[in-house]
Amino acid sequence: MHTIQKTISLIRDWARARNIIAGGSAQAQMLKLTEEIGELAGGIAKDRQADIEDAIGDCFVLLTIIAAHRGVDIETCIGRAYNEIKDRRGRMIDGVFVKEEDLPDDPE
Repeated sequence: MHTIQKTISLIRDWARARNIIAGGSAQAQMLKLTEEIGELAGGIAKDRQADIEDAIGDCFVLLTIIAAHRGVDIETCIGRAYNEIKDRRGRMIDGVFVKEEDLPDDPE
């Protein structure tokens, strides 16, 4: 198994070799990503682990390609997202994490 950094590099190389980055568009890849998100939702709804894992991987590949289309590395995007959430506070409500600033006011 490759490291995540090596795998990301291989994804970019694969997409370049197939002219997906230079010859395609972020819009087309976004449409494909939406399709894959639908497949992920279907896998979750049907509790099909193999489908879930496949769709998550496909989404990551597409996000990596979309980032390349926009001239940014996926690593940079992930790093920025982590820096934004690392100190975030909140609580779980009905199985969903809600940011502290979005929590409903407690009735007094």
